[in-house]
Amino acid sequence: MDCRRCPLESSLVPLRKAVASGKGWSLPRPRENGPPFITKSQIVTVLEQVAVLLELDGANRFRVISYQNGSRALASLDENLLDVILEGRLMEIKGIGKGIGGLVSEAVLEGTWGGLDELYQRVPAGLVEMIGIPGLGPKRAKILYDRLGIDTVDSLKGACEDGLIAPLTGFGKKSEQKYLEGIDLFRRYQGRSRMDIGLLYGKALEERMAIIPGVQKAKLAGSARRRRETIGDLDIVVGAKLERHEEIIQQILSQPGIAEVKGYGDSKISLILEQELLGSFAEGSVDAGLAESLSERNSGATIDAQVRIVEPWSFPFTLAYFTGSKEHNIRMRQAAIDRGLRLNEFGLFPAEEAGEKIGMAAAEHTLECKNESEIYKILGMEFVPPELREDRGEIEAATEGILPRLIEPKDLKGAFHNHTTASDGTANLGEMADGAIAMGWEYLGIADHSESLNIGGRQIGVSSDGLVEQGRKIREYNEKWADEKKDFRLFQGSECDIMADGSLDYPEHIRNSLTHVVGSVHALGSWLGRDELENTESLISAIEDPTFTILGHPTGRILQGREGFPVDLHAVLRRMGELNAEDELKAVEINASPYRLDLDWRFCKFAKQQGVPICINPDAHDVMGLKDVWFGAQIARKGWLEPADVLNTKTGIEMEELLGA
Repeated sequence: MDCRRCPLESSLVPLRKAVASGKGWSLPRPRENGPPFITKSQIVTVLEQVAVLLELDGANRFRVISYQNGSRALASLDENLLDVILEGRLMEIKGIGKGIGGLVSEAVLEGTWGGLDELYQRVPAGLVEMIGIPGLGPKRAKILYDRLGIDTVDSLKGACEDGLIAPLTGFGKKSEQKYLEGIDLFRRYQGRSRMDIGLLYGKALEERMAIIPGVQKAKLAGSARRRRETIGDLDIVVGAKLERHEEIIQQILSQPGIAEVKGYGDSKISLILEQELLGSFAEGSVDAGLAESLSERNSGATIDAQVRIVEPWSFPFTLAYFTGSKEHNIRMRQAAIDRGLRLNEFGLFPAEEAGEKIGMAAAEHTLECKNESEIYKILGMEFVPPELREDRGEIEAATEGILPRLIEPKDLKGAFHNHTTASDGTANLGEMADGAIAMGWEYLGIADHSESLNIGGRQIGVSSDGLVEQGRKIREYNEKWADEKKDFRLFQGSECDIMADGSLDYPEHIRNSLTHVVGSVHALGSWLGRDELENTESLISAIEDPTFTILGHPTGRILQGREGFPVDLHAVLRRMGELNAEDELKAVEINASPYRLDLDWRFCKFAKQQGVPICINPDAHDVMGLKDVWFGAQIARKGWLEPADVLNTKTGIEMEELLGA
């Protein structure tokens, strides 16, 4: 389930990055060329934020609900918002009243926000920061503020430790413990960004640096280049002749999109980047296809960055060093020592010639390496892709010449976990199919939620009768494409809830009518409260069901939002491997939503070793969401996966045969 769209997750989850800095929220800046001056996604986020701010401010509950309803209504709108406004149809949307309709129109047509600026300034930033703590919502934050004057994360932590929360009506000892655990999670993720945010800023900064006069090379390094699921400070390595360094530094300092210069010297600049930087994406760049959707998701994000400027001859060594990881670098330095060499961030040189010299002085004796590949070659290794540089066997594999040929996003020919308006998606079958065809896919698997999923008294999942009707429509589409000789088809599956006892939603005969079943845990309350053994047994029980095909988001984690439920994934994957050996197809998903990236990359190689196919699924709830497979492919690469290890690299015809469609 995609927490950007799904009501199962608090609307605060996507907003937690914005509050982690402690600076509160701010209204997005208008686009220069409009209308629309403000995008629909930005307005959805603002309406979510206003609802929270009003609740923190003690506003009338009905007013809060009106903004929540407005946000949900716009999130589900699958038409062009500007067209709807210009055609005078905005007020016809259920959930959009006169007041919110006027605000939305003003934002889209004029780029202004009425009187909302005053509300954003009035609510203490510390309260906004507090509701970023998992388990603490605005209603309770308001109570704590009114009764105890708690208005920061630190004051909340102190109150919990002093036992001041438990005596309050409606709280208790469990609340104190929950908040302390939530603060710990909140602190651990501060200073890091999800992969999508980090790469968006990182690639934009890389492109900015590359076009500065005098710059010969510019490359993103660090955890972003290694494709970690969360990214710390950005590192950019710039290669330029020494005599150009000063003017290049001044050019960098004058770039738009720099919120603050934290410091700079002869070869290093420390910056805080803001949204304005994102306008730098060059047309046709590698990740430009993702840029629009990503920038709309993260309109208020900032990120720290360090730019390091070195001479061109030193560039490969500096890039390798600052790509890391620390553990990989240690192994590389040892490999150099074993050959009578020394390796540092500036060069690779004979130890005897360098003597007692260190740093740049020692690197004066460096061997020439035009790129990183030549560094590895001198040390007797194949080039190690950045994603693998974690000291998890890559040094040994590179030395033996047996590194994998890592999967590329272009290897994917479809995906199996996607939603439509039949459950909680915002695009219908035809629209999702058109999006998949536009991506060059041969198939798209539909997996709307099963009927037991009920949120806030509203059924999210598809009833058995609804599933039958959906199947009829899918058959009609498939027959039409077959008649047109188009190599595309839809597979009808379901994201079936895994119950606490390991049983699956829907009667068996309904599941048997589907091409695939994505089994997922959604009622996390009971799973989070149980021990690892019980959860593991329940998951294995579900997987052993003959109708079960793919394990969806295996731990239920939300990056920077909540930990996954306790489970022994090694045991689960071992059992799946046994079932595959018996010719039962049991695959595990890499949920490619950048909010999840679950299966964790650390388990990918183990799954491969057990003979368990991986399925990279976007868990798309709209057409744009299909592109999230790109992030899943990065995790698959980091997990050592080759195309043959991934189920959805198979052709449409191969999948028809495999699924018996």
